[in-house]
Amino acid sequence: MTLPTPTTSELARYRPADFTTLPEALDYAAQGATGMNFYSGKGILTEALSYKQLREQSLVLARKLISCGLKQGDRVALIAESDGDFARAFFACEYAGLVPTALPLPAAFGGRAAYVAHIRRMIEIADASAAFTPASLAEWLAEAVEGLNLKVAGTLSVLDAVAEDPAPLPSVGADDFCYLQFSSGSTRFPLGVAVTQRALMANTRGIACHGLNIGPTDRCSSWLPLYHDMGLIGFLLTPLVCQISVDMFPTRDFARRPLLWLELISRNGGTLSYSPSFGYELAARRAETASAEGLDLSKWRGAGIGGDMVRPEPLAKFAAQFAPNGFKASAFVPSYGMAETALALSFAPLGQGIRYDTLDSQALESRNVAIVASADSERRRDFVLCGPALPEHDIEVRDGAGKPLAEGQVGRIYARGPSMMHSYYGQQEATEAVLAADGWLDTGDLGYFRNGQIVITGRAKDLIIVNGRNIWPQDLEWTVEREIDALRSGDVAAVSVDDGGVERIVVLVEFRTADDDTRDGLKKEVAGLLRLRHGVETDVVTIPPRALPRTSSGKLSRSKAKALYLQGSFAAAAAAPTS
Repeated sequence: MTLPTPTTSELARYRPADFTTLPEALDYAAQGATGMNFYSGKGILTEALSYKQLREQSLVLARKLISCGLKQGDRVALIAESDGDFARAFFACEYAGLVPTALPLPAAFGGRAAYVAHIRRMIEIADASAAFTPASLAEWLAEAVEGLNLKVAGTLSVLDAVAEDPAPLPSVGADDFCYLQFSSGSTRFPLGVAVTQRALMANTRGIACHGLNIGPTDRCSSWLPLYHDMGLIGFLLTPLVCQISVDMFPTRDFARRPLLWLELISRNGGTLSYSPSFGYELAARRAETASAEGLDLSKWRGAGIGGDMVRPEPLAKFAAQFAPNGFKASAFVPSYGMAETALALSFAPLGQGIRYDTLDSQALESRNVAIVASADSERRRDFVLCGPALPEHDIEVRDGAGKPLAEGQVGRIYARGPSMMHSYYGQQEATEAVLAADGWLDTGDLGYFRNGQIVITGRAKDLIIVNGRNIWPQDLEWTVEREIDALRSGDVAAVSVDDGGVERIVVLVEFRTADDDTRDGLKKEVAGLLRLRHGVETDVVTIPPRALPRTSSGKLSRSKAKALYLQGSFAAAAAAPTS
């Protein structure tokens, strides 16, 4: 029977991210007993890959890649399944001085043609010289790369017959590119974020030594996709550079079996795991109908939230649901970051749990100020504190003229520090639009400071401005999802549409019933609720289930939803016969 790698490495010295490059980090971790453990969607351990084995196998593959004619600095596209082959290919690239580029799996793309077109464009943006895929997607990749001038493409098995290049492997330095990480693409097509070895190490060091205070007895658990920064950096690379073990299972199985996440934490004594808010919500909802008996979550000390805006309500429900299983609400760690900063920018203090401001929505919308709601406030909204900037990093909130704002004033968030990206690969204009010569990055997010902690209020490009009011689409979406029983989290998108200089709000609602009367009743209910709660007039449009577009990391793409609405795509989908 295959056993998971142990929690303790047995190394004489624990070195949390104390390295210059990833190859150096793996060389050291390989001297211990820890590693990566990959589970099936049924919770069966399919591979226990020690860091020693990972190093040995990656070195063989690295020499084979060089034999294929790949040169130092070439980009290699890797479709990122949560398995040992992805880890081997990724670190083979690291040892060979190549630049791995993680590509998404098909789940978010709604069909083969859309997915093939999407990854082909990503491969072209990265100017990749090679591409690898799990066997299940071999035909899809072959279609995506047809006509492209790649030196090698397919599954890793295409390298079986390739001889290892006997020459010494190239030297990898701190300023070499470590990987390309595609941005989430919530407001535009994803861009390839180029991250150096130095920036990656600075970020993992901040995560390990400050954000999560990782120690040699910690153990990670994850269902997060490895093509997203939170999965790749947070739960593939950070455990390795800290010489601790990690347990993973495929992202596609999480929605079907969310309690498997908690079962693995319980089974192996996991102490650190992350999820967007919806993951906690899904697990808590499943536990209402499925037994959580026997789960022991008492060792889970760092329950991180990231990847999207933090929602306090579902987290409170999760904490209450699993308190009998030993989960502590104080374990929650709200955080903030993005691919352009490798991963993390801030963490709430450990042990703080969820702290939030309940703000007066009218003051927020009309004056851009964060005023705590009073008994007289007609409308209010909760915003979660996400901690101070990591050491050696800075976060500022600025007004439209670029002037730093005082605490409690809402503006655009800027950041700088050693974790900043080098560039959007091959996109100088896009890079210069967000990254200034002095190192400050325009994150595109809006927020304010409270007691030295950053609070995120939304994306600037998603903000709806009607009659001088700044309306956050999440406010409208969450009100509808929370108060209408027929709807679930993620069923609603609010966007603004310009009708000849006049903005109107369109609310797109996924609805699971074809009955016209029921649908019309829902539309009236949604419009009336938003009129009552937020004082806004809305056009409510019902659309088929799973029609709202999402990024590869699962975020709602409001910009694409708006484009589809304007193109009439939702109307066509709603009119199509259902089987």
